[in-house]
Amino acid sequence: MTSVINVLLPIFGLILAGYVGRRSGVLGEAAAGELNRFVVWFCLPALLFQATATASWSALWQPGFIAVNVLSTAAVFGLTILWRWQSGQHPIDATIDGLSAAYANVGYVGIPLCVLVLGDPGLAPALIATLVVVCVLFALAIVTVEILRQEDGGVWRPLGMVARALMRNPIVVAPVIGGLWAAGGIPLGAPLAKFVSLLGAATTPCALVSIGAFVARPLSGATDRGLGGLIALKLIVHPALAALLAFGVFGLDPLWGTAAVLLAALPTGTGPYMLADFYGRDLTVTSRVILWSTVGSVVTLGACLVFVAPMNGGG
Repeated sequence: MTSVINVLLPIFGLILAGYVGRRSGVLGEAAAGELNRFVVWFCLPALLFQATATASWSALWQPGFIAVNVLSTAAVFGLTILWRWQSGQHPIDATIDGLSAAYANVGYVGIPLCVLVLGDPGLAPALIATLVVVCVLFALAIVTVEILRQEDGGVWRPLGMVARALMRNPIVVAPVIGGLWAAGGIPLGAPLAKFVSLLGAATTPCALVSIGAFVARPLSGATDRGLGGLIALKLIVHPALAALLAFGVFGLDPLWGTAAVLLAALPTGTGPYMLADFYGRDLTVTSRVILWSTVGSVVTLGACLVFVAPMNGGG
């Protein structure tokens, strides 16, 4: 439990910094949006490029773990979209809600938590989950939103228009370029490596401060739009599916199975907030899912450590 709290406290601190900055007037009214645009157009693309350009694909090829991670995440994403759509949400908002329920904070919480709990061997599953979430799930959400935006005009547009929109999206382009860079076997030179490392490292703090600044704004109207359900999907349903698949279907060994459950039980990361702002959607629910799932994960991650970590020899 101490490990969980130590990893999560800095997240609260960064959100609080944004909140206090906005409430005190140090940050202006446009701070949340401007910070988030900086993250989407500069920081996150640099992080994604670095992750794919420097990945050791052979060491990360773990089919069983990848299947558990992809299937549990995709199931939560798809089920949430269907639920929110049936509840009357606009399809684009339903897609972002689906991302909120499935997008685990693997980079900022998952990597240090897995290393703390599982030791150095815990780094590999955390890196795989990071690539799945930021490259596969995020890209799937963007493709879905782009397709729905074409339909939003009332006429089905050719897929070529969707492809062109994706090609202009920095979050899609950056990992593709990184993957091509890695496939070409070209090492990152020291200046480029340092540049993308510094820029990528700003992703999480800037995004969390942006969330705090947004949460500090007065609420206009009120609606939780299924806030509790989204948090339950992220903190309870997602790890339960991962546990079922890891131990009941794919029979992963204790270390990889434990990692799969812990990574699925993580709170929501900043990706859904960034995507909602990028497409000009309402940020109220998304920001609160991130905030309150982070608070709730102290309990759910602690429960996972109690029931799952002993399978790895005591954690």
